[in-house]
Amino acid sequence: MNFKVALEQCEDGSYTIYVPSLPGCISEGKTKEEALNNIKEAIELYLEPIEDELISYEKPIFEEVAL
Repeated sequence: MNFKVALEQCEDGSYTIYVPSLPGCISEGKTKEEALNNIKEAIELYLEPIEDELISYEKPIFEEVAL
């Protein structure tokens, strides 16, 4: 998978990096390379399923709702 990331250089020379297509997926690094490595880890964690999503229900109950 490929994601576009946005890098912003801070006044102290470090970088803030985020993924516009993944709201809240943000990281930072002292160098551009460090920031890029850190955002890769952040993306992996962002996309990792949470434990609640892994619960399997044997007999789902279906309902209809009207709007």
